[in-house]
Amino acid sequence: MRSMTVRSLVLLFGVFSLAARAAAPPEMSTWLESRVTGTQIPGLVAMVVDAQGTRYVGAFGRQDVAGDVAMREDTIFRIASMTKPVTSLAVMLLVEEGKIALDDPVERYLPAYANPRVVETFHPLERVYTTRPAARSITVRHLLAHSSGLAYPFTSLTLSQLQGSGSDARPLPVPTPLLHDPGAMWTYGESTRVLGQLVENVSGMGLEAFMKQRIFTPLGMNETFYTVPAGLRGRVATVHRQVEGRLVESPNPPEISAPPNGDGGLHSTAADYAKFIRLFLNAGRTPDGTQLVKAGTIRIMGEDQLGAVRVRLQEAVTPALSAAFPLGAGLDGFGLGFQVTANPGMPGLRSPGSLSWAGIFNTQFWIDPVRGVGGILLMQYLPFYDREAIDTLLGFEQRAYLLQP
Repeated sequence: MRSMTVRSLVLLFGVFSLAARAAAPPEMSTWLESRVTGTQIPGLVAMVVDAQGTRYVGAFGRQDVAGDVAMREDTIFRIASMTKPVTSLAVMLLVEEGKIALDDPVERYLPAYANPRVVETFHPLERVYTTRPAARSITVRHLLAHSSGLAYPFTSLTLSQLQGSGSDARPLPVPTPLLHDPGAMWTYGESTRVLGQLVENVSGMGLEAFMKQRIFTPLGMNETFYTVPAGLRGRVATVHRQVEGRLVESPNPPEISAPPNGDGGLHSTAADYAKFIRLFLNAGRTPDGTQLVKAGTIRIMGEDQLGAVRVRLQEAVTPALSAAFPLGAGLDGFGLGFQVTANPGMPGLRSPGSLSWAGIFNTQFWIDPVRGVGGILLMQYLPFYDREAIDTLLGFEQRAYLLQP
């Protein structure tokens, strides 16, 4: 996928959509079942919701292939970077309270990020680099919009070569040097991990405790956590990875847990994450009508923060982990925690202004405030943005808009 260009990703949206519209689509469950039986995808859960409730939910395939355990509608998934929008909402709750401001320099709360430096030259053979002072401080807004210059090794050849692999691997400096000046480009990386640290510093609470008190409990997200309780481990999907052209399953460990980082680590179900999506479809109100977050905050989170900058294609630096991503690169903007679909949108799919993001194990969601609908597609295999996973997402999304309210 490394050779896939922005243009080809955009064409993939349009061509697939037009082809799907040309014929009467099969019934949703029949089609999703065919994606499991006719591809390498081990299993999936798909859900379509609106502001009032669920329009569709279905589970297909196996959550544990070796154990012959069927996928369930309440199967628990590692949602990885779908944690990021939740952390972003946590930040915005602190913004509402006046405890931080979007254009505050993050060094005000996290001194380690003072005087950031940008990589100027890099010599991969010697793994030596030089830096220059950044043109400006990193702000909270930069972190929320992924324009800080912070990256991940799997999306940056420079960081990947600097880190190395296997016996040659070495820790990256903390904080890592920036790949560009804050605000100059969109680069996917550990910005939201820094935001998690900010939430802890400002609130005086651990990130998970803050999320539980301020987001999960009010929304009734009772099955979203960093550490899966012992009694629920039997509902967790296993992970498959590509090895020599085939998917190999890894059994779940006795304890299923992840560090409480802002950029990943949560486990959740489709039904639980749907409650988070409905918060945005209901202008910040919980199911009982409580205004958890202001409607204006919900609105600004969905507004593009990049200006003339666009979401950039992130190359497949580590193909076993991720193909090139995301769809919409070169066109879309980014809000405060979400990719924002550009105008015009693609025919038959989400509307302009829709919000979305994903997790590395091929978990995906979108929120369409224009048409009042959201979708969740949960799978559990690598590499991220595998072609079969993306074809499944696009077909599911197109069919989601044919469902009657």
